[in-house]
Amino acid sequence: MDRNRLEALSDGVFAVAITLLALNLALPGPGHGALLTQLADHWPSFVAYLISFFTIGVIWVNHHALIGNVKAVDRTLLFINLVLLLFVVVIPVATNTMAEYLTSGGQDSRLAMALYAAVFEGMGASFAVMFVWTLREGRAVRAVPKEAQRRAWLRFSPGLAAYLVAIAVAFASAPAALAIVGLAAVYYVFERTPRS
Repeated sequence: MDRNRLEALSDGVFAVAITLLALNLALPGPGHGALLTQLADHWPSFVAYLISFFTIGVIWVNHHALIGNVKAVDRTLLFINLVLLLFVVVIPVATNTMAEYLTSGGQDSRLAMALYAAVFEGMGASFAVMFVWTLREGRAVRAVPKEAQRRAWLRFSPGLAAYLVAIAVAFASAPAALAIVGLAAVYYVFERTPRS
């Protein structure tokens, strides 16, 4: 299969997912209290939007770089990519659910946050599998030396660990787990694995 077709499908999915995030930002409107109060009450949706937007954006940037280094697309890579896209498509749903329940407290709040972090863990794990696929000999345009692979893994792994920690922390404190997921998003916005 042509690499451009894989990128085109993926770009379309990323674009739809990132656009769907904004649908959850609508306010009730006039007759539902002062605008400033509505904005303040809606803060979980705004925070969740920012975290999810930047996470999807980082995935898109890294996906572009990773696929740009692939010599040829095979059936295995297509299915790995589909699993990644499965999690990307679920991010808007998980974002909305978490934002709706975040301030409600109780078990629902903690479960919604754990599910949100679990979607991010699934996305990160599927991207990691795709990265591993590219490391096999003959699959990349530019081979990545072993030392550079190790450095890339060390820089890539904190997010996977952070999402696992966030899942566990969510059952004690949903806001604390959201902070962990948010810090992971900030980390990946500024993290740049050097090219070998």
